[in-house]
Parts: sequence; structure tokens; C-alpha cells
Amino acid sequence: MAFGFDRIPIRSGKALDGMRRACGLARDVLLKAASIVQPGVTTAEIDRLVAAEIKAAGAVSAFLNYQVGNKRFPGYACIGVNEVVVHGIGNDRPIQPGDIVKIDVGLHKDGWVGDNALTVPVHPIAPDVQKLLSATEDSLQVALDWARDGMMLGDLCNSVEAYVRRFGFTVVRDYVGHGVGRKLHEEPQVPNYGVKGAKPRLRAGMTLAVEPMINLGTEETVTLDDEWTVVTADRKASAHYEHVVLVTTGEPEVLTWRERINPPLTQPLNHTVA
Repeated sequence: MAFGFDRIPIRSGKALDGMRRACGLARDVLLKAASIVQPGVTTAEIDRLVAAEIKAAGAVSAFLNYQVGNKRFPGYACIGVNEVVVHGIGNDRPIQPGDIVKIDVGLHKDGWVGDNALTVPVHPIAPDVQKLLSATEDSLQVALDWARDGMMLGDLCNSVEAYVRRFGFTVVRDYVGHGVGRKLHEEPQVPNYGVKGAKPRLRAGMTLAVEPMINLGTEETVTLDDEWTVVTADRKASAHYEHVVLVTTGEPEVLTWRERINPPLTQPLNHTVA
């Protein structure tokens, strides 16, 4: 393994094989968790399923007991409903029609980390919320297409906000994506906003967790009394989708690839190195 600009890891060979396995497993666990989302199921039940699936695969949750200061995260996955942005904790609230349920699964497998998230609609949902989900999932696809050798990270980050603002949505600025590999959080930070052309230049072998967090209303967030759960300040809906992508010299390789769950609003654009 070599390091690039600002000591961003560059991976190849067996290291990438390890990342592919961990990310594929994280994707499989996420999809199993999403498959039980329906009215009457609690987010605590989803968390217990994630715990069982991770254990059965011989992996370890990347979130359970994750420490920030003196606090440790108590869940196996981050799970939140509606106005929850990130870091939700599973509880006994039953899911209801009209909810949107965010599930973020991260795990360690054989020394490598897989990390991915999606927002599951519980139909029927409000038209403006459906538009939010589609735009957020679109923006993820738009950003991933910039993950090519020679592109600038600033362009990838800028593309998310540039896309969702077309529809009147806002980008969360308090929380960002990140590099991922041996650790859950590595360099570089990957915000969902940025300056076009800003460094670093992306290089083949970088592995990035790209995760748009997009709000229906204000971009402002508040942390609840549990010191983990982040919600929108106006309590309007928030959407969150995440993939780990491998930067390549050609088509980006999405290590957590899955089928879309929302109809696109527009067709994402392709980009080439100038």
C-alpha cells in the first residue's frame, strides 16, 4: 500500500480483494435489513437482525461501541426514521406507512471495513419526500461518476450540492463522507459540497465512502439528548445514501453496488478528465 496526496491510502492487489469482500458483505447485510422494513416492525428489530447477520458472517460491527470522547455508540447499525439524519439508535417505535427509514451498516471483516447506507420508503409516502429520495440517490450516482484517476475531489463533492439544489433541497454540512479501508474513517474527508477544481487530485486505488445527506428543509441539524441521534433542526425529512467506491483509471468500481430503489429524476452525466 502506498500513500498519495495528504497521505490518502492507495490500494491494490490483495488489499483491494479484502475491501471487495468486506464491502460486499456490508451490502448484503444492509439489503437483508432493508428487506424487513414494513409497518409494525421496530428499528430495534432491524438492529438485532443486523447484529445476527454480522455475527453469522464472522464479522464485527464497525459502529457498536464506536467511541467519540467519553461516549460509545450502543447499536450495531445506525437506524433512524424521517427527520433523523444520521447516527440513529434502534428503538421500540413501530415503523408506520409514510415513514422513510435510514439504515447504515458498517463492519470489519478480515481487517477491512465495508460501509454503506440507504433510505427505505414505506409507501405510500408524500410526493415531496419521494422527490427527496430520488434526488438524493441521483446525487450519489452523479458523485460516484467523478471517482476516476485524475479528477479533483472538489468536483466530486461539488456535484452533490449542485445536483440537489436544482430541486430546492439542502446539503447537510455538519457530517461528511470519508476515506475508508483499514479504518472506518480515513483521509480524505468527502463532504457533499465543495469548490470546483479543489485538490486533492483523485488517484486510482483510493477507496472513498461517498454519502449524500440531503434535507427537505433547512440544512441545520440538532443532536438529541442521547448525544448520538442527529435530526433536522426543522424536523423535516432527511435522506441518506452511501456507497464505497474504488477510484480507477476507467469506470469507477462501486464496491457496495446494489440496485437503485427509487426512480431517477434525471439521467446522471458522464465526465472525462479535462
